[in-house]
Amino acid sequence: MKKIKKYLLFWLLFLVILPCFVRAEEMEEPGTLYARSAVLMDADSGRILFDKNGEEKLANASTTKILTCILALEKGEPEQEVVFSEEAVKQPEVHLGAAEGENFHLGDLLYSLMLESHNDTAVAVAEAISGSTAAFAKAMNEKAKEIGCRETHFVSPNGLDWEDAEGAHETTAADLARILRYCIQESPKREEFLKITRTGEKTFFNLAGNRSYSCVNHNAFLSMMDGALTGKTGFTGKAGYCYVGALKDGERTFVIALLACGWPNNKTYKWSDARALFSYGLSAYQYDTLTFPENFGEVAVEEGILPGQGIDETAEVPLLLSGEKSLQLLLSGKDEVKLQVTLPRSLAAPVAAGEEEGKAVLLLNGEEIAVCPITAGKTVKKKDFSWCFLKIFEQYLEL
Repeated sequence: MKKIKKYLLFWLLFLVILPCFVRAEEMEEPGTLYARSAVLMDADSGRILFDKNGEEKLANASTTKILTCILALEKGEPEQEVVFSEEAVKQPEVHLGAAEGENFHLGDLLYSLMLESHNDTAVAVAEAISGSTAAFAKAMNEKAKEIGCRETHFVSPNGLDWEDAEGAHETTAADLARILRYCIQESPKREEFLKITRTGEKTFFNLAGNRSYSCVNHNAFLSMMDGALTGKTGFTGKAGYCYVGALKDGERTFVIALLACGWPNNKTYKWSDARALFSYGLSAYQYDTLTFPENFGEVAVEEGILPGQGIDETAEVPLLLSGEKSLQLLLSGKDEVKLQVTLPRSLAAPVAAGEEEGKAVLLLNGEEIAVCPITAGKTVKKKDFSWCFLKIFEQYLEL
């Protein structure tokens, strides 16, 4: 980049096309999916890589229980007592079948919740954590907003098609993916969540010790693809078959969400869609390291002085990129990365080293994903009468 001339007075904006060396295959997006709504998400950044009606609000059945589980882990304790109430025991199948008044450890019941998807257990857990299902639903919606969900309204802890004054129990594929991303990437209880949801079988007793219960994990996708990490199925007559899951391959972690993915006699559609989305992510996206320019030339400082500067010389300072000099991004061959740089054409003295004088904005497919300040590389004082007098005196002595 050429020096920025001292007589230019305005701000300069330009774009740098950053070189990317993505080794991913050029692969077309998944074609026909059975799901009415589907997303593929990069779990590290939260970026949605593929979207089919991803913002459409739909019922999501027992995929709801991922949020019930993570809230119970964060707000409760494994040894906390949970008592099955009248409300809990009257929930429809699938249910644990505990009697009213029967009590358990919360830690055991979370296996019932996630492996077998028991509806009575979800209500019992919600009541133990918040006192009532309504209070727990409020906590669910607050957590969903905190995570970044924009179109989620949960009414039941088990995903049954309940309604309240604010509407039906619904979410979007995009929001559901955000919730699972939180569960496996951001929650302080993410390891506990993964341990529960990856367990094949679990047997536990009630606190009286007179009755045992066995649970088997029904997430068949855990054995369908290498790297399958976790997931949760769901079904109601309104929602159809639903699935939310995650897959890890080296540094890459993908999350998918599928809503309204077939009805009875189409139970396997969700596995076909899951395989298609994960396969697309694995083939099309690889991590690439982007390295940014560190120096953006020099800029004139009007009325500025530097050590050893003559009276007729102009002070100039380098403009340097502050912060990280490189960034890893999950990219496909179709992604376009640009660095939008805003620089001053001149500065007014005084200038302090490290002072922000411009910015570099990283754009991915036209959307801002990162901002780095550009700072002055030197301190420049302002000319004053004594400095000018001294320079004139020095010139006089040289005559």
